[in-house]
Amino acid sequence: MLDLIVQSSFTEVAALLVLAAFIGFIGILLRQPLIVSFIAVGLIAGPSVLDIVHSREQIELLSELGIAVLLFLVGIKLDVKLIRSIGGVSVLTGLGQVAFTSILGYFIGLAIGLDHITSIYVAVALTFSSTIIIVKLLSDKREIDSLHGQIALGFLIVQDLVVVMAMIVLAAIGIGTGHDPASNTSVWRVAISGIGLLLFVILFVRYIANPLTEKLAKAPELLVVYAIAQAALFAALGDLVGLGKEVGGLLAGVALASTPYRESIAARLAPLRDFLLLFFFIALGAQLDLSLLGSHISGAIFFSLFVLIGNPLIVIIIMGAMGYRKRTSFLAGLTVAQISEFSLIFVAMGISLGHMQQDVLGLVTLVGIVTIAASTYMITYSHQLYRLFEPLLDIFERSGTPREQSSEQHSGDHYQVIIFGLGRLGTAIATRLKAAGIRVLGLDFNPAAIKYWRHLGLNTEYGDVTDAEFVAELPLRHAKWVVSAIPHHQTGVSSEDMRKTIIQLTRAAGFAGQVATVSQSKMESEELKLLGVDLVLEPFQDAADRACELLLEGLDVQSGPQDTSREQNDKQV
Repeated sequence: MLDLIVQSSFTEVAALLVLAAFIGFIGILLRQPLIVSFIAVGLIAGPSVLDIVHSREQIELLSELGIAVLLFLVGIKLDVKLIRSIGGVSVLTGLGQVAFTSILGYFIGLAIGLDHITSIYVAVALTFSSTIIIVKLLSDKREIDSLHGQIALGFLIVQDLVVVMAMIVLAAIGIGTGHDPASNTSVWRVAISGIGLLLFVILFVRYIANPLTEKLAKAPELLVVYAIAQAALFAALGDLVGLGKEVGGLLAGVALASTPYRESIAARLAPLRDFLLLFFFIALGAQLDLSLLGSHISGAIFFSLFVLIGNPLIVIIIMGAMGYRKRTSFLAGLTVAQISEFSLIFVAMGISLGHMQQDVLGLVTLVGIVTIAASTYMITYSHQLYRLFEPLLDIFERSGTPREQSSEQHSGDHYQVIIFGLGRLGTAIATRLKAAGIRVLGLDFNPAAIKYWRHLGLNTEYGDVTDAEFVAELPLRHAKWVVSAIPHHQTGVSSEDMRKTIIQLTRAAGFAGQVATVSQSKMESEELKLLGVDLVLEPFQDAADRACELLLEGLDVQSGPQDTSREQNDKQV
């Protein structure tokens, strides 16, 4: 019946969106992570249940674009200073985890009755963690910029490079088919192309990124279109040269990470990322054939427990030995407690070469379903799990945690005052606070104001202050004051709505300090106080009060009459 209804790609996508909304709503009612709901959509829509996914090319296209945008957003927020400090641990942890999983996985395969070649394939497949799922979960938890998030991203990139090399070698020569010079050619081609792409990014950052984005920022919609275009272009280039779309998308973000508009780009692309990634999870679920799962249940249980426990454990051991705290090691380790969609592709390639039987794909598929679902909960509730296991983790922490102390120096800037709106009032407040030794961060959507503030030596970010995603990424935790100094004519919404939005978004993002905002009248001031504003600034009245104070000082008159005149003016208003 459904096959008759779903007769076009558009109708099929519409049906998938309705199904995703329905399953996602049920998941929310059951308090389940959204990723689990989306994978369930793929399973239900796939060949094992409803079988309505037929436009695979179109869905794969949307999925791949989502991957490019996701990794672009990761790259655009990479801290170069932090990368320098975590590069070593990323490489050692990534390679250590790959070696540990491959060797021990091989022996587990032999122990449960698999032959040598099949054990090698399955062991290598178990080393791949899903970059897409991990980055999505960490982004949803707003932990991608944390120390453990950045370290996890580092060793995931190392894993991705291992995936690339493994697939190149497998595609070029296979196992047991003899040496083929084509494999060496492929490896050298990828290496040279990767170096060339990296050099281009360095030159782009040095000479092109800032002036180009400054001009594009005058039309914010065009800046967003350009960002998507750059993410897709770099992902395509990465795929073309053999590095993969993930590495290409990441480099596209790195190319814009030094611009003052990166926060605005990231905030505006976040909803598009979430929409496109829906199709990634649909495509992932749709390729899991449930009919292949029955013959290797016991083996899948052993391998799943190995991935869920062994992979995090080796990360914790390596990071602890390098001087990181047990908390950082534990949270980073949880991110590798699943296998990747590339694991299925890798095993499928081995089957196509005649090295294994078809039922092995069912084994790896079942391991994928179990580990992806379980690790989703593990990452989602990582802090609760840490509190549960903390007493057992002391043996993995070195005394003094020397490495983490140096890493935390670059964990982020702390600002005492954050000012929304870089007009004359906001600038005047900021310059006086800076002169008093107060650290201030300014926010605005006007490129000219951003440039002027930077010329004054003030810290500033470019972004839309009504965008919840942008506000949530701000360093609000350590701020004492948030000041709204946005002129009432600057935006398309009313000034009252703007102030309400800023108050609501900052509080929702965890800001616990005090709020000051501009008011144009006594009535507005009273309403703002009811909203929880701690300090109401009335520029004209405050300026008049100060002017009267100066005039009355010159006349040797007490300031009492001035107070009366202000009260009379308020009554008139």
